[in-house]
Amino acid sequence: MKLSTSFVSLAVLVTLSTPAVSVALWGQCGGQGYSGSTLCDAGSTCVYQNPLPTTTSTTSTTSTTSTTSTTSTAPSSSMCPGTLTKFKFFGVSEAGAEFGGTIPGVLGTNYIWPTTSSIDYFMGQGFNTFRIPFLMERISPPATGLTGPFDSTYLGGLTTLVNYITSKGGYAVVDPHNYMRYNGYVISSTSECVPFLEWFGWKNLAGQFKSNSQVIFDVQNEPHDIDASTVFNLNQAAINGIRASGATTQLILVEAYTGAWSWTTSGNSNVFAAIQDPNNNVAIEMHQYLDGDSSGTSDTCVSPTIGAERLAAATAWLKANNLKGFLGEIGAGSNSNCISAVYGALCSMQQAGGVWIGALWWAAGPWWGNYFQSIEPPNGPAISSILPQALKPFI
Repeated sequence: MKLSTSFVSLAVLVTLSTPAVSVALWGQCGGQGYSGSTLCDAGSTCVYQNPLPTTTSTTSTTSTTSTTSTTSTAPSSSMCPGTLTKFKFFGVSEAGAEFGGTIPGVLGTNYIWPTTSSIDYFMGQGFNTFRIPFLMERISPPATGLTGPFDSTYLGGLTTLVNYITSKGGYAVVDPHNYMRYNGYVISSTSECVPFLEWFGWKNLAGQFKSNSQVIFDVQNEPHDIDASTVFNLNQAAINGIRASGATTQLILVEAYTGAWSWTTSGNSNVFAAIQDPNNNVAIEMHQYLDGDSSGTSDTCVSPTIGAERLAAATAWLKANNLKGFLGEIGAGSNSNCISAVYGALCSMQQAGGVWIGALWWAAGPWWGNYFQSIEPPNGPAISSILPQALKPFI
């Protein structure tokens, strides 16, 4: 995260710009004088039955997937028409282990690991991917530095959560949430990238998970105020280190300062098309928020269509360069404009023919309280509306 139309006849299908709570199967979805929701559950459509229409139809889907792309398709709907290519990876970020400025900090006081009950909840809803942000200073203590041993307790917390997710068939995204910083200084030169990203990571950290193909490596969250070409070189060094560790099957996500809306105007698009992975299993991670400055700090979205609009240029760039995209963070408020904007963003991604392989909501986690984007069960603010109306239709 960066710092109603009336019915002329009962057979007419209404398309709204702001989805309401979805209609359950066999629930009323239209009719003369009807003022309720017209958004059907995913895979269902509103059809004429009789003077009080109550019938929806469902279509089942099948899927076959590969590590870097998905070929499953789903029927279109009035809200999201066309052939949809489902996400291979779809879920939430589970925040908490990166919280608190105190290093190393105290578990339960300065930081917290996500709960397994939260993982279980989302897997029960049909989601399969969980991003785990953590701090590098906690796993590689400054006292011993990046070339010293990992902190066994903190590494143990990360490993326990990763193993829990993957043992249940999910994907765990390992995310050093450091913005390309460590212990107060900016990683900004290619000479620094060798100990920072080849040794730590990635050569060493990836080695901890090299036998687990359900792990995904997110090189570094949102490197900022660093030249795009340097960030590219750092990401390329990380890929080299990961593969050198023996981790050959895992997906790697490379990031820059990652707003999709500015990807083609920030300099990132000029260099990242050259990213190379000998195993051809890499995706470009971007983030996208829908408020005025794309920071995710306001629950007011620019418009009901801003989600699709902000992703359009990045989608075209990915297609033109034969690359895969991964939306590592998306978030917005729980109001009609934002629900439509999130729905539209995910719809446009699944309409893009498989170029986007995954998307994650920001964020779940046990310490969010009443944070407007919290989707932590059972009662995070995004649970009641965002989850059923804007996210679940795309599972």
